[in-house]
Amino acid sequence: MKASKLRYRRILLKLSGEALAGTREKDRTLDPAVCAKIAREIADVRSKGVEIGIVIGGGNILRGASAQGMPRVTADTMGMLATVINSLALASFLEQEGCSARVLTAVSTPGAGEYFTPEKAREYLAKGKIVIIAGGTGNPFFTTDTAAALRCAEIGAEVLLKATKVDGIYDSDPVKKPWARKFDRLTHAEALSRKLKVMDATAFSFCMENNIPVIVFKLAGNGNLRKCIEGKKVGTLVTTGGLS
Repeated sequence: MKASKLRYRRILLKLSGEALAGTREKDRTLDPAVCAKIAREIADVRSKGVEIGIVIGGGNILRGASAQGMPRVTADTMGMLATVINSLALASFLEQEGCSARVLTAVSTPGAGEYFTPEKAREYLAKGKIVIIAGGTGNPFFTTDTAAALRCAEIGAEVLLKATKVDGIYDSDPVKKPWARKFDRLTHAEALSRKLKVMDATAFSFCMENNIPVIVFKLAGNGNLRKCIEGKKVGTLVTTGGLS
């Protein structure tokens, strides 16, 4: 791929923790085959010269807010630590694909990753390293979607790519309702007014206020991540502009 064909030169990829577990998330927190496949897709995009930041959720290990019998702050802190585990795992698989990856974390975990600062992240990106940012925002009560939106702005990424298990944003759950309508393009305001659940309202609002485009797409198969950075029609594009 020639550089002129790249639509985006620096991206923030948001992965769910469940994505690393594949279809076996109930009996395995990490599926090595799935992790390796995701790493190959990311490595393919990195080989084109794209600078890549990644934020991963921790839902395959623990959803902080849903941990029962604990104060919310404690549960959310546990969830943030789960994202560190996932980040270390993905970094290992990326290294196996020949990529240089660094884990930065918003929660202090010496020996697991460096403490996150935007300056450090941008420095590593400029050197061609993939930067995986763990620990959410470093604060309870915020989702990793919000963390992804925040990090996207902080590292100067041109787009937030949210990988999901479905091929875009629908007006209702396409698994439960096969007749659900898929949107090719939306505005942030429309996504908020329709209460679409693909990202939380805080994340959508932050992206709208900071003019961050979001592409919601299905990661698995067909080189969709590469298609996103080439500007091809994939999933659903959410921007501040109107429908077209």
